[in-house]
Amino acid sequence: MHQGDEIAPSEGRHRSKSEGELVYRQSLWTRATHWTWVICLFFLLFSGLQIFNARPDLYIGQQSGFAFDNSILSMSAVRTPDGPRGVTTIFGREFDTTGVFGVSGTAEKPQIRGFPAALTIPSYRDLATGRVIHFFFAWLLVATLFVWFVASLVNGHLRRDITPTGGDLARLPQDIADHARFRFHHTGQYNVLQKLSYGIVFFVLFPVIVLTGLTMSPGMDAAWPWLLDIFGGRQTARTIHFIAMTLLVLFFLVHIAMVIAAGPINELRSMVTGWYRTDPESKDDPTQ
Repeated sequence: MHQGDEIAPSEGRHRSKSEGELVYRQSLWTRATHWTWVICLFFLLFSGLQIFNARPDLYIGQQSGFAFDNSILSMSAVRTPDGPRGVTTIFGREFDTTGVFGVSGTAEKPQIRGFPAALTIPSYRDLATGRVIHFFFAWLLVATLFVWFVASLVNGHLRRDITPTGGDLARLPQDIADHARFRFHHTGQYNVLQKLSYGIVFFVLFPVIVLTGLTMSPGMDAAWPWLLDIFGGRQTARTIHFIAMTLLVLFFLVHIAMVIAAGPINELRSMVTGWYRTDPESKDDPTQ
């Protein structure tokens, strides 16, 4: 999910007058952790939706159930003369989501479930298997984050590519304008939007995902009861966990869109082989 780590010395670069320099941009640590995260987040998302379907409601507070009015999201089914209809309730407002949420499948064989079978692992109802898959990849994600953090401290990736400088922040308005006009500068270095977005993912969303996941564990609550105080209860932690997951999905979609817009072959090559093609030198471009 990040696009830069180490740039080799000049003797390790290859220049093409028409295409610019080919620089070694991504270290082995960056590439290995990047693709491990891709696999982890794939299985975590869809196994998480399997777990969510066991109770397709989100609450604020310690308690939940029919006796309480603290639900902020609910996916359910209602009976009608024409058959079951899916209803999604968000902050008290109801939406007919038949075919997607609440009720999915075919008209002949409707399935009453929060998220449809195509979005869960396993596709059939199996909470136990979903939990095993989810927990395995959750711990793999934590281990990979630890490896990435240590490696990034050692090789300077955190300081060089994630932490924005004063000059970076000064260029933020121009960088936003360039992205809005799909003007991308292939310099072999992170721009300020990348630094800020990756910093939020690594140091806000990932920690929140991990800590709220631990808060939902009764065993962890017994060992670390302060988690319940930080997140306002187990049900609130579950809601925050869901929101953080949604933000990660949005980040992923934007990330993929930017990769395609900036040149997918060049971007994927750098994340597979480590080598990245920069822009040709231009006297008219101050970023070169």
